[in-house]
Amino acid sequence: MSRTLPNIIITGTPGTGKTSHCELLAERTGLKHISVNEVVKDRECHEGWDSEYQSWIVDEDKLLDAIEDQAKQGGCIIDWHACDLFPKSWIDLVVVLRTDTATLYDRLTARKYPEIKLQENMDSEIMEVLLQEAKDSYDEEIVVELQSVTADEMESNIDRIEGWLNQWKENNAAAT
Repeated sequence: MSRTLPNIIITGTPGTGKTSHCELLAERTGLKHISVNEVVKDRECHEGWDSEYQSWIVDEDKLLDAIEDQAKQGGCIIDWHACDLFPKSWIDLVVVLRTDTATLYDRLTARKYPEIKLQENMDSEIMEVLLQEAKDSYDEEIVVELQSVTADEMESNIDRIEGWLNQWKENNAAAT
């Protein structure tokens, strides 16, 4: 089934600006922002609450079932810190947001993350875990790493993704 609009994953360590990017991109392009955190909570795609990490334990099968119809139609911006569970056939672009550790620490501390969760996310960013996951899970040419520290960088990132979207539409116009 060919889509008339692409699907984009915006991923990265918690605190890198995924939701801010997704909301602005959805506003500017009309694509649908799918917040995985909201889907997990609202559609009960979880196996319960992890009190140590202060987060839901995601049931990946339920999650995929919950968003499959939307993803197959296209036009989705998937907002989550992991990307490797989404089928390659659903995804046209993977944006991995990165930030420096000082900024990340301040953002996660402001969110009152438990120490174990804060440290795990700091380590993940330092070790480029989510960037590597994206490169291992999708064709490298669709994976883009973008810096996300300042409002100017976010604006530049959104402009770049919009440019990619316009090119995707042009390249796929004949296929529809």
